Amino acid sequence: MTTEACMRPNGNTYLDDMFNMKDQSNVDAAEGISEVTNFYVGCNVLITGGSGFLGKLLLEKLLRTCPNMGKVYMLLRAKKGKTPAQRLKEQFNDPLYDRLRQEQPNFASQVVIIEGDTGEEDLGLSFADRDFLVKNTHVVFHGAATVRFDETLRKAVNVNVRGAKMMLLLAKEMKNLKAFVHISTAYAHCTLDCIEEKYYKPAMDPNEAIAMVAKLDDEALQRMAPRIIGAWPNTYAFSKSVSEEAVRQYSRGMPISVVRPSIVLPTMKDPVVGWSDNTYGATGAVVGIYVSLLRVFYCDLKNVAELIPADIVINNIIVAAWDINKLNQKKLAVEQPVGQSDFLDVTTQPLIYNCVSSCQKPLTWNEYLHVNLRYADEIPSRLTLWYRVFRPMRYRWLYILSKLFLHLIPAIIVDTLARLTGRKPRQTYQKVHKYSSIVSYFCNKEWKFNNDNVLKLWERTSLTDQTKFDFNVGNFDWSEYLVNHIRGIRVYVLKDPMTTLDQARIKYKLLTRLHFTIVTILCCLLAWLFTSFVGISLL
Repeated sequence: MTTEACMRPNGNTYLDDMFNMKDQSNVDAAEGISEVTNFYVGCNVLITGGSGFLGKLLLEKLLRTCPNMGKVYMLLRAKKGKTPAQRLKEQFNDPLYDRLRQEQPNFASQVVIIEGDTGEEDLGLSFADRDFLVKNTHVVFHGAATVRFDETLRKAVNVNVRGAKMMLLLAKEMKNLKAFVHISTAYAHCTLDCIEEKYYKPAMDPNEAIAMVAKLDDEALQRMAPRIIGAWPNTYAFSKSVSEEAVRQYSRGMPISVVRPSIVLPTMKDPVVGWSDNTYGATGAVVGIYVSLLRVFYCDLKNVAELIPADIVINNIIVAAWDINKLNQKKLAVEQPVGQSDFLDVTTQPLIYNCVSSCQKPLTWNEYLHVNLRYADEIPSRLTLWYRVFRPMRYRWLYILSKLFLHLIPAIIVDTLARLTGRKPRQTYQKVHKYSSIVSYFCNKEWKFNNDNVLKLWERTSLTDQTKFDFNVGNFDWSEYLVNHIRGIRVYVLKDPMTTLDQARIKYKLLTRLHFTIVTILCCLLAWLFTSFVGISLL
């Protein structure tokens, strides 16, 4: 692929030849009939959270692999002074959609914006839009959520719990509904050591949680938050646990399933290698290490890192909708009296899929971090701030001590220089330490997951669809994935095109020499001070 063919129209992001947009794994190699694609023919799909990381990928995959689908209804709100239409236009300018743009130039005409907000009462929908969705929607993917671990309890409950309840109530009115997929998290019940594909006792009843945040003021809620969330590590995991209970309570009679992804990584290959647009979770740690901002990390390296590439998650979600409809239709054919249009339960409770990697391809934090370190040295970024020093610490006391010397003291020096030169201190390490304290919970604990439902779903999927919508972690190769992981972070997260690689290598060599020069000078200074002190003492 030529350089010109790999460049975005504005020339800002260069994709080298390893980021081949024509990924043959998504071509119907077997040239058989795709049951999954056929399911979506003529279906109108409602997506919430379509502007988020997984939502963007879900939208792209559906539009590209199911071209005969009906319309995609995107629930979007105005944000940061931009209208929903402006936000969607910016979203479609992302390199993520380049392959789709090449294959289907008019793809945007398939997307219909529905102005709404899952954090608002009644989803912020107008009466006309609500009526429109009720009459025209066939499939619902509910992925809207606030994913910030430090979110206020009020917002976490309003968006993640009340929003899920409102979506379920809306879906119950949809007479043409074929499938509803609720996107949760594998850590919704992280207070347990073993997490199976079933419902557990929630952190709180959803209606009680909704009533509580409506009743209490911000000050009281903030004061009571630690006691309310209890054993859950943050408001995100707490609210996701409660939202699953909302699904259990309000899904009776609905063709519904729940997909629980673990810590989501950049894409493996689809639609491009290594795509991501955020620094959440494990990706944030690698970004911090890569640019030499994160030098010490509280982590037990021997623990399994429950990580999963985003495109595997998306394929699991898309196939889950097809499957729940198929199971429901079989049930209807056997048990449904002629003329009865209400849904039957597919099972006593909605199917849950733990979309995790450890059951088939476990990877430790040691393997994940150190492989990334190796490739970071081979493919440096021009945004790197200093020579790369990284020390993962298993013991908290050692982490705190190391943080003092590797983070706080350098930060004080940099902030002091900023003040002396009339610049505002950046206080970057406050954010770094906040991130580290939040993520460390997941790096210092290990869970045992079960993914039998995912494996059974794979067995029910045809060979054609296994090729087109590959979600089998058993086919996955971590070593192959991690080769491209750093490249993807460099290009898509840091917006540092591969054309700058030579410049970055020169810069990193200079930073390395400068680092060791300063270390040598400091060591000599300390040695001189020590010998001087010893000499004075001997006198």
